[in-house]
Amino acid sequence: MNLTTLGFTTYFEEQMKAFQQDTKLAKCVPARVALEHKHSYRVVAEEGEWLATVAGHFSYTTLSSEDFPAVGDWVLVEQMPGEERAIIHKLFQRKSVFSRKVAGQEIQKQIVASNVDIVLLVMSLNADFNIRRLERYLVAAWDSGAKPVIVLTKADLCEDVESKLREVEAIAFGVDLVVTSALSGEGLDEVRALFTEGITGALLGSSGAGKSTLTNALSGVELMKVAGIREDDAKGRHTTTHRELVILPNGGCLIDTPGMRELQLWDQGDSLSASFQDIEELAATCRYRDCTHQKEPHCAVQQAITTGVLEQARLQSYFKLQRELAFIERKTNAQAKLAEQRKWKQIAKGMKKEKKK
Repeated sequence: MNLTTLGFTTYFEEQMKAFQQDTKLAKCVPARVALEHKHSYRVVAEEGEWLATVAGHFSYTTLSSEDFPAVGDWVLVEQMPGEERAIIHKLFQRKSVFSRKVAGQEIQKQIVASNVDIVLLVMSLNADFNIRRLERYLVAAWDSGAKPVIVLTKADLCEDVESKLREVEAIAFGVDLVVTSALSGEGLDEVRALFTEGITGALLGSSGAGKSTLTNALSGVELMKVAGIREDDAKGRHTTTHRELVILPNGGCLIDTPGMRELQLWDQGDSLSASFQDIEELAATCRYRDCTHQKEPHCAVQQAITTGVLEQARLQSYFKLQRELAFIERKTNAQAKLAEQRKWKQIAKGMKKEKKK
């Protein structure tokens, strides 16, 4: 396996040159994280594929979970002599990262996939089709640093594909769109063409959207289990239970991820503007600079709703995501303040101990 196929670009080569200045890392080689277990990783290097764990000093100096390796990351590893095992000493700086807030009440960032060039937002054209959910995915995708591409699956199960396409095009400005059907093979060649050598893509979407079927079609083998949709509500069952990087026959890499029915955003305020640029452009023409687009006179956004240019549901989605991101910002700022206070308390304690000596 050569590093170019795995996606080792000049961005990482420059970092490797810096690592090579450290003589302690002389035996280390770059490897890519293909699978993440509870406390270990499956990594792929030019020399082979190994089970890896982080070095003690790495774990000791790491402050948060996002600083640990994730699927798609490049790491510097040292193979254990005579074993199919390795130790992770360094994490390369990421060139892109798709993240979300962890599920539940905890305010913590979770990395879904890193160092991807393309984010494939997968949504089926059956009864699980949901424009509001796609808006949410687009906000996170724009923030990742990768190029978003919308892949609409199960075209064979949709009686009116054209109307669904118009709905998507109305909210996905400047985003490439591919319609696919695993049954007929429609659109699969178009998706395959995205994965030239060294290009990494990540599949993201809800359960049953067709991600695993797409992975199998792109890889040419049955890599992922596939389950049918529930007949009562057309929603999918969870088939992919972990994130995994797959090397494709044409030289690209693909990261399949577990289905996420609810993607909770994480600190993506700038990307909200990119995803809702129609509302942002209308807001710029409101009479009042601090217009909330609720009941103010001469509000261009409300006028657009009255004339049918803008849907009320889209504006409500915009407001909802704004509130969600504002909440995350308040919470993370409060957590950062507490962390800073704890750090200085520890420093003060250390200084007192030194004085007593």
